[in-house]
Amino acid sequence: MPHSVSLINTIAAGLGLALVFGFLAARLRLPALVGYLLAGVIIGPFTPGFVADAGIAAQLAEIGVMLLMFGVGLHFSLTDLLAVRKIALPGAIAQIVVATLLGGGLAVWWGWSWGAALVFGLALSVASTVVLLRALESLGILDSFTGRIAIGWLVVEDLAMVLVLVLLPPLAGALGGTNADSNGAPVWQTLGLTLLQVGGFVALMLVVGRRVFPWILWQVAGTGSRELFTLCVVAAAVSIAFASAALFGVSFALGAFFAGMVMRESQFSHRAAQESLPLRDAFAVLFFVSVGMLFDPSVLVDRPLQVLAVVLVIVLGKSLAACALVLVFRYPLATALTVSASLAQIGEFSFILAGLGVMLGLLPVEGQSLVLAGALISIATNPLWFSLIAPLQKWLHAHSKFARELDMRSDPLAELPMTTEAKYLSRQVVLVGYGRVGRRIAAELETHDIPYVVAEQNRELVEKLREAGIPAVWGDAADPAVLIQAHVARARVLVVATPDAMNVRQMIETARTLNPTIQTVVRSHNEQEARLLADETDAKVFLGEQELAQAMARDVVQRAAAMAVPA
Repeated sequence: MPHSVSLINTIAAGLGLALVFGFLAARLRLPALVGYLLAGVIIGPFTPGFVADAGIAAQLAEIGVMLLMFGVGLHFSLTDLLAVRKIALPGAIAQIVVATLLGGGLAVWWGWSWGAALVFGLALSVASTVVLLRALESLGILDSFTGRIAIGWLVVEDLAMVLVLVLLPPLAGALGGTNADSNGAPVWQTLGLTLLQVGGFVALMLVVGRRVFPWILWQVAGTGSRELFTLCVVAAAVSIAFASAALFGVSFALGAFFAGMVMRESQFSHRAAQESLPLRDAFAVLFFVSVGMLFDPSVLVDRPLQVLAVVLVIVLGKSLAACALVLVFRYPLATALTVSASLAQIGEFSFILAGLGVMLGLLPVEGQSLVLAGALISIATNPLWFSLIAPLQKWLHAHSKFARELDMRSDPLAELPMTTEAKYLSRQVVLVGYGRVGRRIAAELETHDIPYVVAEQNRELVEKLREAGIPAVWGDAADPAVLIQAHVARARVLVVATPDAMNVRQMIETARTLNPTIQTVVRSHNEQEARLLADETDAKVFLGEQELAQAMARDVVQRAAAMAVPA
């Protein structure tokens, strides 16, 4: 038996305590991430008792970063981002600028250097995708349009931070830090060489990687071995990340991100995500534990006002900026409040950026502790902000004329044009949602020359439908005004094709109040939900799995009957 078992000690202590504190956090209805960070604090050098090996923890954290970024790339959908690009792209960039100025302003006020202020402000500007996804999933709005806006917003933030991680090392010297790789070369030369290396790596991955790695996955999947498939996925993530750093000088994070992106091109991308999920989760936990080890709890006692200022920037500064930006783009108050709550926390990219800032000599160690303190508090309080959305919206409507005007303001996309043909205003079908299911329903209606009007929350999509000559109104169909503008009072059928079934009852109730004879057709995702909707609303409910099974069964029966040999 070897005498040194630091690796085993670190993994055992990290995962064991993460399980205990993660469980306690979950029972307290806090994100499990809070428990993982606290586990790191317990085994860190700033608290009494067992201290894990910081060097080994740092290497485990690097693997965690690789697999986290691999997961981000694997789930990165350019199509989903483009669907909300008109709000997510400018909104996220503007919010990053505002948050960076607020955080950087605090750092300058405290007497830090401009380089430290920049890194500190950027670390406070980006929210945690992990925390957001779990919050939206628990609320049941992950697949709603508001959920897609929030996710698209964070995807833009993640991409911006990937760029920052690439550019910060060559710029460190000019910002007052250290850059061991510059060799005294001018900043523009170092920056140009870095961009050239990154460009070469990106081009290689997009041109060669998109063809090679999906082909390799196909070949490995053909063996029928689950272990080999999982090994192939993990080996690709880690080896591409390592090769990108060794050959192109690119960070592990960027290499792993592009590994996930090229894997997404394969038809086995969903399976790759599922097979690698347990390992990604395990190393993600170790990453957060290692981050917790860097946190010095004494900062809460020594610098309480600075911690409070950091939390206010994260929870109030970022959120108010995001809320204002969403309202400027003429989206409803509920959407603005949801996006604001989504951004009222910081997470994994903040940790990575703060660690890089310390390593480059830009950010002081106390700055990293302040970032970690802000992360712990903001993540722990994030569920509270989501729970306050509905009461706050109700209170604002009751006490603020401006809030009522925000939801009542006129918008040309919220009403059908005066030139709309009469056939779309009477005996038509009102189609709520124009996603994957809605588009297919619309195509079938057009085939049978049945007029329909679309009600959709995506402004850009409504604009495109109008340009294509398809009658469409913008807004949430749970709002009676939207269905009124779609002329539901004289429609034949109301079809709810959105994946979000939270407000279906309200839509149907509004439609039947205005039109007692209207027929209603709804999609659902699970049997219990389908049964409740059918019993409570008397609507025709289609369950995805059931309809798929019935269609496949009919095809099988037809094929079997056609091949039957008569006696």
